[in-house]
Amino acid sequence: MNLVCSECGSVNRVPESKLTDKPVCGKCKTSLLPNHPVDLSADLFAKFITRTELPVLVDFWAPWCGPCRMMAPAFATAAEELSPQMILAKLNTEDAPQISSQFGISGIPTMILFQRGNELNRQSGAVNTQQIVAFARRG
Repeated sequence: MNLVCSECGSVNRVPESKLTDKPVCGKCKTSLLPNHPVDLSADLFAKFITRTELPVLVDFWAPWCGPCRMMAPAFATAAEELSPQMILAKLNTEDAPQISSQFGISGIPTMILFQRGNELNRQSGAVNTQQIVAFARRG
């Protein structure tokens, strides 16, 4: 299974049987399946969502957004619950306006669930941990 490192962008091959063994990047030793949301840069976003074979749930947010800040702890708790079956990531829309535009993000927070670069589902508005987990598992 291919997993992209959220830190250096290296593509790592990890046997599915080893996903629960806390695999790390062969290049920079960063955890490939952290139990917390990873911050994605605009430069790494496309590679991360298309080359990572696990589902990736992305929270599109901005630092000035009150509902985004309110949802952040719930998103972090959901990451703990969903790891290692899924990777939760955050993309700051202020730092990546072109990606926000590409995906038609008109309100934040917005979550989009990706599988190998394909959008499976999306939801806008602040939600709690249980709602995030249910959304992610629904696919």
